[in-house]
Amino acid sequence: CSFHRMKSLERSCIHSESCHLLPDSLYRFNLTSCQNAGSMRRQATQSTHGSASLGRMSKVDYKCLKLKPWDFQQADTEHLSRWKKWRRTSSKSLKKALSEVKGLSSYLVLWRHDIHSIEGKFGTGIQSYFSFLRFLVLLNFIIFILMFSFVTLPTIISQYGIFNSTIAYISPKNIDDICTIYKPSGNKGLVYFYTYLKDLLSGTGFLEVTSLFYGYYSIDAVWISVMSYNLPLAYLLATFAYLTLSSLWIIKRSVEGFKQNLVHDADPFQSYCNKVFAGWDFCITDPSAARLKHRSLQYELQTDLQEEKLKQKIAERKMGEKLRIYTLRIFINIIVIAILSGCFYSIYRVTVFSQENSSVNLLVQYLPSMVITLANFIGPLIFAFLIRFEDYTPAFEIKLTLLRCVFVRLANIGVLLFSLWSQIAGCGSDKCKPCGYNYKLYPCWESDVGQEMYKLMIFDFIVILAVALFADFPRKLLVTHCSWKLVQWFGHKEFEISDNVLEIIYGQTICWIGTFFSPLLPAIATIKYFIIFYVKKIVLIHTRKPAARPIRASSSNFFFLVVLLIGLLLAFIPLGFSIARIPSSKACGPFRNYNTSWEVIPDTILQFPTGLQQILFGIASEAFAVPFFVILCIIMFYVIALARAHKRVVEQLREQLVLVRSGPTLY
Repeated sequence: CSFHRMKSLERSCIHSESCHLLPDSLYRFNLTSCQNAGSMRRQATQSTHGSASLGRMSKVDYKCLKLKPWDFQQADTEHLSRWKKWRRTSSKSLKKALSEVKGLSSYLVLWRHDIHSIEGKFGTGIQSYFSFLRFLVLLNFIIFILMFSFVTLPTIISQYGIFNSTIAYISPKNIDDICTIYKPSGNKGLVYFYTYLKDLLSGTGFLEVTSLFYGYYSIDAVWISVMSYNLPLAYLLATFAYLTLSSLWIIKRSVEGFKQNLVHDADPFQSYCNKVFAGWDFCITDPSAARLKHRSLQYELQTDLQEEKLKQKIAERKMGEKLRIYTLRIFINIIVIAILSGCFYSIYRVTVFSQENSSVNLLVQYLPSMVITLANFIGPLIFAFLIRFEDYTPAFEIKLTLLRCVFVRLANIGVLLFSLWSQIAGCGSDKCKPCGYNYKLYPCWESDVGQEMYKLMIFDFIVILAVALFADFPRKLLVTHCSWKLVQWFGHKEFEISDNVLEIIYGQTICWIGTFFSPLLPAIATIKYFIIFYVKKIVLIHTRKPAARPIRASSSNFFFLVVLLIGLLLAFIPLGFSIARIPSSKACGPFRNYNTSWEVIPDTILQFPTGLQQILFGIASEAFAVPFFVILCIIMFYVIALARAHKRVVEQLREQLVLVRSGPTLY
């Protein structure tokens, strides 16, 4: 009886020629019925005629294969109302247009062809450096647009009387007149060319009175018709905005890099399969692009094989060899700590000497900058030489060298700022009493700090250009045209990724700190990194050779962003201290009517309605902060527990995949 019911179901499925006119739900039902009928037919055939017909496909299966999903989608569309048809058609058209725009926008990506060319010739590790440099160019350009739109442009409009705007100058309250005296060192009368050049390099003279520095923005409010623009509030909020934007963007890119690391570290065999069977881009039609893609895949496979070889070598080490390597690493780390301590002590002593004898000559004033630059140049060279004897993987060598160099470069900025703060607000005599800071030496101390950051950025740029012109290219000429053994012993130098990345992270940290004191500093950083890209590209192509030990791009990108995030966190400390603790200058700047720059926030809140004031002050109180912190901790622990559970599930699924791959008969 069941066999006859099965035959009836088959006939109804085979002879239902009008089933393509049915809705999608009925199509799925009929398709499922056909599949069930075919399964029942095979079971019946197997039980009747034996197992010889097990692999045969009945007519029902072939008939069911003729049912195409798009036929039933068309039938489903015909039964829709006009409104739903129009909405579905519009949605498809919009998705298609967005896809085309996305495809066209990929051709507008900055340095797209250059970075692909570098990837094909030198591998993804070096390509990650240039992609990182492009990211900083875009970041600084956006920061410049932000500061220019909300800080510089309203001030320029007010200065030149555009749109009938007026400037509301308010005299400082309860402040001695001596604190308001500020005479910028702008050039007057006839000056020589070298004076302009000196001012251009140091930020003094004619540059001190321009919109480049904090002292230019001596405006309390800008009136355009009946609207008032609170410049101090806009200045502070723009500062918070660029710091927040930088943090979110870096964290977002770090998460993407972390996901790539997880995908790569999950299964080495899967990585090989992805590169061999799914790594080629079949949309490539240009022969040169095909060669670049071929080289890129070659470098990726070389990197994988090199890392596997090193892991195998590490696993096969004997106890005596491990003891020798660990002893050597401990000894080298002691040397590194001694070098770092010597650099820090030298910078501290030189800074103190320069501050105590600043009136001697110009060389003494620039002595800290010279020592800082020397430490930044020699330190990475020593660390790169020592790391070769520690027998690490190429990716870990970059990470460890970067960490060591970070302590040198970023600590130098910290020492410089500490010396400035001690001179500005750390005076113990009565000379700081009238104004709260050393007004005699620093009448507009924010502009002075901005000048120091400006000099560091310009000097760092000059050093990068000088090394390329007077070290890299002469070295290439000597190696090419000179046959001396000593010259040939140096050979073609490889592109040191850690040193080059640290250069731009050092400059970006200076930019983050200095933007508050010099709002147009991001524009200088954008131009600087734009030029550095082409300088480094020329140096790479003409004076460097491909790395003997290829480096993976995914791990490098992630670690570059982590180190950049460390630089951003370092920038928070001096900026927060300057905004919240040090009294603002009373002779210049938008915050001259406030004790500190932070006071503009509560002063603005006091102008809100009473209910809103209570809410905002309640959010800022400890009664809200403590429960909020507890809730955040609970959420964090929940997310961590959820991530661990997901990790266990992923491990179980991976074990099942291994079982399927090794023994498919089990499933």
